[in-house]
Amino acid sequence: MRCPFCGAEDTKVIDSRLVAGGDQIRRRRECQTCTERFSTYETAELMLPKIIKQNEVRQPFDEDKLRSGILRALEKRPVSVEQIETTVGHIKHSLISTGEREVSSIRVGEAVMEHLRQLDHVAYVRFASVYRSFEDLNEFRQEIDKLSAEQSE
Repeated sequence: MRCPFCGAEDTKVIDSRLVAGGDQIRRRRECQTCTERFSTYETAELMLPKIIKQNEVRQPFDEDKLRSGILRALEKRPVSVEQIETTVGHIKHSLISTGEREVSSIRVGEAVMEHLRQLDHVAYVRFASVYRSFEDLNEFRQEIDKLSAEQSE
């Protein structure tokens, strides 16, 4: 690691600690030339797959787009920010763990619906109505009936 003060390439790690809930490592370093100390942060660089849209266009995964879709469905619902971030994290993790370079948007949408089904039924129906392009009340009713049947089991 190059020293930010004198530019020397010889630095020594003095201390390493986990930070950000174990997602980062903070390293305290000392330059062997000028003896200045500084901190660096190391995180894993995870390659998220590209998303194949229904029109075959490929786009990079956009976490903000995923989060905004979930937030829209959960608007005015009693779900904490922590639960939302956990959901986004689970979906990202499932995409990374596929090991694939490209994933269809349908697969992402289904993952969002599955998580919303467990998190909040109203948000699930909201998301499903847009995602599946419900045309009339019967489609809403069918989806609500499915949820009711699942709850009574």
